[in-house]
Formats: sequence, C-alpha cells, structure tokens
Amino acid sequence: MKVAVDPDPSLIYRPDVDPEMAKDKGSFRNYTSGPLLDRVFNTYKLMHTYQTVGFVRKKHAQFGGFSCKKMTIMEAVDMLDHLVDESDPDVDFPNSFHAFQTAEGIRKAHPDKASPSPSHPRLSPADWFHLVGLLHDLGKVLSLWGEPQWAVVGDTFPVGCRPQASVVFCDSTFQDNPDFRDPRYSTEFGMYQPHCGLENVLMSWGHDEYMYQMMRFNKFSLPEEAFAMIRFHSFYPWHTGGDYRQLCSQQDLDMLPWVQEFNKFDLYTKCPDLPDVGKLRPYYQALVDKYCPGVLNW
Repeated sequence: MKVAVDPDPSLIYRPDVDPEMAKDKGSFRNYTSGPLLDRVFNTYKLMHTYQTVGFVRKKHAQFGGFSCKKMTIMEAVDMLDHLVDESDPDVDFPNSFHAFQTAEGIRKAHPDKASPSPSHPRLSPADWFHLVGLLHDLGKVLSLWGEPQWAVVGDTFPVGCRPQASVVFCDSTFQDNPDFRDPRYSTEFGMYQPHCGLENVLMSWGHDEYMYQMMRFNKFSLPEEAFAMIRFHSFYPWHTGGDYRQLCSQQDLDMLPWVQEFNKFDLYTKCPDLPDVGKLRPYYQALVDKYCPGVLNW
C-alpha cells in the first residue's frame, strides 16, 4: 500500500478565510472600542496632523534614491519580526507573521487561478498573487530605520485635498493639520483636477507608497495589478469606503477589483494562530527568485 506524502510541507499552514468559519468580519477594524484603541487613535492623530503636501514631498525626496540599505526580500521579511503596527486595532504580534498569513490566505483561495492578467495575457496570476501577500507590508522597514510609525503605517489618503468622510477618525484628528486650513488644499478637489487619475495624486506617505516606488526602482517583474495592490492596499477610504472616486481614471476603476480582492486576505487572515514560517519559506523564496531576486536597493 502506498502512503500518501504531501510533496509541499508548507501546506501544513493554510488559514481558512471562509467568513462562516473565520473570525466575525464585523469585529475587524473596530475604531470605537478595544484594548488597543488609545494606541491606534494617537497614531492616527499624529498622522493626520503632520501628513501634509510639504511633508510628503520631503519624504519622496529623502527616500526616493533608495540608498538606505541593500538587502534581499527575505532579509526585509525578517526585519519585520521586530515590528508591531501601532495603527492596527486587530493584532499585537510582529508584522512578519501577518505577511505569511496574508500570502497563505491568497494561496489557499487562489491556488491555480486560470484567468489571465489583463496586462500580462500570458501570465497566470496565481503565484505572483501569493508573492504580493508576502511583499505588501515590507515598506514598514522604514519604522525600523527611525521613521515614526505615523509616517509609515495606517490607512492612507490623498494629501492636497479635503479628507473625505470614510477616513479613520476624520472628524477628530485633522484640526491641527495646516493644509486643512489652506484654501489651496481644503476643497473637494484641492490641487487636483476631476478624474486626473491616482497616478497623479500625492498620497499620504507610508509603507504603501515607499514599497511601490521601491519595486519600480528595482524593476520587479510583476504585472500592473500587483503594483496597484501594493500601492493602494491601505487606501481604505477608496477601496472600501467608496470615497475619492472623483479623482479616479478608468484605469484606477479597472484596478479596483484587484485591490479589493487582495484586501480580503490582508484583513481577514489576521488571527493569533501564527504560521510555521520555517516550513513556508522555501515556497516563497522560489517566488522571490522568480520575480524579484537578489540583493535590492531599499
């Protein structure tokens, strides 16, 4: 009798994101109560006070040369062993585990998705989609290089125009932001034109924008859908709140379903059942070697 052997030992960890079996969706992103609320509110208060047009432009200039460090993707993942996200009301464990939870949630739901990527017709999105789960928060290494968490983590939003209603703590945290009182930046469109496209919008500075720019700089061989997921996965007011559509181009609207699909795994795989990272690493190392190998500029 033949004994069945699982050829992939990493399959020992596959978080179940079925809404009927997972944590109640309504209990995620609770910004009204909970043991972490004070920490979360203080992070957003600082963010919404100091994230201005001038500040964001300064950070683009500071980090846009990608001369902070040279390291591999897996070295960056390991760095997140030392980071707990102070903006997250759902978890209080190192971000590296969340990276593998997200990736494995995608891998379970999309093991061999057959529909082609619109921007890469010959490429199945299956394996690169798994990799995006691992990559999406690596920009948070900024906080380990001395950047305050309010300039790294949390939901993103466009600067240079009035914050819209679905921005977290919108009514109680922007009063001290100088752009909030500047007539150039305090209207619905602010410094933008209708449907100018999100590629022309200056987003609040953080790990999303940094990682997106870093991937462009290092020429990751990923489809445009992957870049959109990385750049906008924390833009909850857009992909979940339904705001800022007046700034979107048709291309943005075409990318929105991909960002929303990614968001399900970024959010709903968070749980205290931590993965066995050692068993997962070989699978993801192979994806790194395929799409973004070697020592990279950060």
